[in-house]
Amino acid sequence: MVQPNWWLLFVVALIPLAIGSIWYHPKVLGRAWMQSAEISEERATSGNMIKIFAFTYLFSLFATYLLTIFSIHQSALVQLFLGDPALEDTTSAMSQTVNEFMTTYGDRHRTWSHGVIHGMELALLLGLPFIGIHSLFERRSFKYIWIHVGYWVLCFAIMGAILCTFF
Repeated sequence: MVQPNWWLLFVVALIPLAIGSIWYHPKVLGRAWMQSAEISEERATSGNMIKIFAFTYLFSLFATYLLTIFSIHQSALVQLFLGDPALEDTTSAMSQTVNEFMTTYGDRHRTWSHGVIHGMELALLLGLPFIGIHSLFERRSFKYIWIHVGYWVLCFAIMGAILCTFF
């Protein structure tokens, strides 16, 4: 059976922090975001930054795992039999069938372009509703919504590309 690169999840979870440092920089979209959020630069830079970055990384790790499940279709086969001792027993019919299947089809849809498509799809189909609904009730502008959704579309596209290619 194909062994996933679990360490890659921890590396890919850094991508939202890296992209966020550029995306939300005042010379890129930071000023537009602060204006649409109605917050000052002083407030935007205040707070416990270690706590903010630590939780951002933790939440990005959750998102990375979700994106992995969503974009790497072979994980569904393993999930189907997860917890069954026969999967770990290399002499069992189940283990042999899964191994044969993965040998034949394990590399299907494991390209960067497939990851980009699924990343963008997940960001738009989950990110837009979540961000949009909260933003509407908070009386935020569509500019505010699209700044955040655009950020997640870019992050998830890059994350999906890396995960589908190297996981």
